[in-house]
Parts: sequence; structure tokens; C-alpha cells
Amino acid sequence: MSANIRPAGVFDTTYAQDIALNRTRTDKLLSYGAFFALLLIPLLTAAGPLGLNIVPQAYIGIINRIAIFAVAVIGLNILVGYTGQISLGHAAFMAVGAYSAALIARGFTVGDLAFPALPFWLALPLAALVTGLVGLFFGLPSLRVKGFYLAMATLAAQFIIPWTLQNPLAQWTNGANPLPVPIPTLGPLVFNGSAEMFYVILPVAVFAALAARNITRTRVGRAFVSVRDNDLAAELLGINVFAYKLQAFFLSALFAGLAGALLAFEDNTISVAIFDLNNSILMLGMLIVGGAGFPLGPLFGVAFFKLMETVIIPFIKETLLRQETLESIARVLPFLDAVKISSSLDPILFGLFLIVFVILEPRGLAHRWEILKISWKIRPYSH
Repeated sequence: MSANIRPAGVFDTTYAQDIALNRTRTDKLLSYGAFFALLLIPLLTAAGPLGLNIVPQAYIGIINRIAIFAVAVIGLNILVGYTGQISLGHAAFMAVGAYSAALIARGFTVGDLAFPALPFWLALPLAALVTGLVGLFFGLPSLRVKGFYLAMATLAAQFIIPWTLQNPLAQWTNGANPLPVPIPTLGPLVFNGSAEMFYVILPVAVFAALAARNITRTRVGRAFVSVRDNDLAAELLGINVFAYKLQAFFLSALFAGLAGALLAFEDNTISVAIFDLNNSILMLGMLIVGGAGFPLGPLFGVAFFKLMETVIIPFIKETLLRQETLESIARVLPFLDAVKISSSLDPILFGLFLIVFVILEPRGLAHRWEILKISWKIRPYSH
């Protein structure tokens, strides 16, 4: 009878198979299929070349926003999820990337030295590199402090960088006023809308995700995890803890700068006001909900928050702000003002969802996804 039993499961015969991103043919088909299916989405809108009104045009902008913020949160995941550091100034690093990309694409002068305008495909990596160097500077306090004190040091970046952009650099950044950003072009191609920018943002986001995934599988990535788990033990093993912390800050800021540059070219205008502390905290919340330390955590977190912003919260607000509902609330809680409830509902709901996730699923949606994948592989057994 044992001769009729066939081996089941996924068996690796080489180290390359063990560390492969797509370990089976099914994984490869699903990955490539999902990517090419996403590339077809702009063609299915009313403004697409086929004239099909299958996908609403607004969805393209939503997907672009998800991809941009996923890139930023991927950088935060390297710092927080893999290295165990903290940053409360991530939005400020996005601002550095956005303004760097805008100035590189526009061209600027410093005294008698003139820098010509460069194409956007050069502005993207250069802006990311500039932001990485800025992140390296703000990572220096990690030599002496960690935890709460490091959070305060990175919080300083959230105040220093916007002030610097608005005041000392105002002649280049237009101060507190919006700064126009040139429309990206690539030869005869002009990316002057969300549908066109979709084909820039999506490949860059996929490349950034794969690059981050591969970084975490190298010696550097393993050193990051060692520093996160126990920095004293890592130092005893010969790991230069401070050097790897600086590398994590550099990479985190680099990804944030890349996201900021993409946002600048997507909106064709930037303002310091959109890169505030609220967005830094929001991105940290996205990482917590998605799952810190998981490759898919940033994507799940950003997608969930965007779903909340566009679907869940509007539905709850529409339900709660009906006249009869407000009257019932006023009878039970007479000290509450309906106008104040309406304006305060968004942060209240975001906070409630975050509390629920921290209590019920502290490791995030990506952890739940890993459990589901394992359950699917061992089906029909539940144990």
C-alpha cells in the first residue's frame, strides 16, 4: 500500500529554490498574471484607447496613490520592520524627494552656477539619492540613542525639513506656495495624466518592492534583523551596529524620496503643507496595520487605509450623519455638536481601526495572509 503513496508538497533541491520569490509554477503565473492584468486597467477606462467604460477613471488615481505610498512605506518597513528603529519624519523625507525631483526637472541656479533641467527618468534616481543622504544625516543620533529618544530625534526632521524648504530655500522652492512641476516626457511620450503616469508609477513601485525584498535576503538584510532582535548580541558577533543603522536610515529615506518624486510628477505641483506630521504618523499606522517586517506589509497597509478613506469611512459618515442619527446622538450625548462630530469623524475612525488592529492582529494583515497561505498548502487538514 505504501508503494501507491505519492509525495506531496513543495520540495526544494537547491538553495536557489529555497530563497526564490516564486517557488512554484503557480506562484510565477499568479505574479506575472497580476502584474500584466494591472497594466491593462487604464485601457479599460472610458478615456482609454478602446473607449471601454469598464473601470472608472477615478480608480487609476487611487491605484497610483496606493503604489506611491507603498514605495514610501516599504522604506519605512526597512527601518522599522527589519532594523527595529523608529522614524516620525518619513513625510519630511518624501518632501525632500519631491522638491529635489522638481528642481532637477526644472533646472535651477546657485549663484553663478546654473544646473540645466534634466529628464524625469534622471530626476527620479537623483532625487532618491539626495533624500538618502539627508536621511543619513538624521540617522546619526542612532549612534547614541534608541527607542523613544530616537523617535524624538527623527521627529526633529519633520519640523526642520519643512522649515528649511519654506524659508532658507524659498528662492528655489517657492516657499509656502505651490511649486509647479514639469510634465514628464520620454521621447515622443508625454505623461500628462493619471492614466499615463500609471505606466511610470506601477513599474517603479514593483521594482522598488523587488529591490527591497532582495535587500532583506542579503547579508545586509540579515544584519538588519540581527540589530532589530538584539543589538548587543549583534555587536558581539562582529556586526557594526551603527553602520547598519545608518544604512537602514539611508535606504528608508531613499525609498521615501523616490515616492515623493513620483508624487510630484503625478500631481505636477507640490507644496510643503502636504508633507506634514499627520502623514508621517499615518504611514507608520499603515505599516502597523499591514504588518511590520513582512514584505507585503506595506502594500496591505496602504491598500487598507485607502479602502478606509474611499469606501469604509464615507459609508460610516453617511450613516452616522443622517438627521435622525444626529438627533439620537444629541439626545444621548447632549454636549456633542453635530458639526464637530462631522469634522472629527475621520481621525476618530482611523484611530479606532488602528487600536482594533493592534489588539486583535498586532502582527498585521501580512501575518494573517501568511497563515492563510500555509492553510491552503496543507488543505484539507486544519492542523
